[in-house]
Amino acid sequence: MKTTTPPNLRRRSLLALTGLALPAFAAARPDALPRITVYKTEFCGCCKAWISHLEQAGFPVEAINVADTSSWRAKLRMPDTYGSCHTAIVDGYAVEGHVPAADIKRLLVERPRAIGLAVPGMPVGSPGMEAGGHKDPYDVLLVTADGRSSVYRAYR
Repeated sequence: MKTTTPPNLRRRSLLALTGLALPAFAAARPDALPRITVYKTEFCGCCKAWISHLEQAGFPVEAINVADTSSWRAKLRMPDTYGSCHTAIVDGYAVEGHVPAADIKRLLVERPRAIGLAVPGMPVGSPGMEAGGHKDPYDVLLVTADGRSSVYRAYR
């Protein structure tokens, strides 16, 4: 005598198995952020702190020590006027200075036509430049191919 499983029981079994498999699959393959490659000088402490900020936000980071970051800035077409202590690249965009990870994530979602983002100088209170509770106002700039910029996000 051949037994058959009723269709509704087969469906429930499939759903139960799927329900068990999906969380395991999701845990094994989270939405991966692209790798950020950071060009920095060897002994820069604030660069290391910014890298830690990126890693805590979920970015995989490759740090490469270089003697001079300006050559990398030039290779990535980021004008020196936006220079800071480190230069990075992520998914084809240049990231100059202490740009918050949230703004990098926004850039990767919006995908504007631009060279990338910059936080010129080293403003106190930006990621990697924390100094207790003190924070200077600063802007994250969106830098376009013609070298111009606009405020992408203001921190006040």
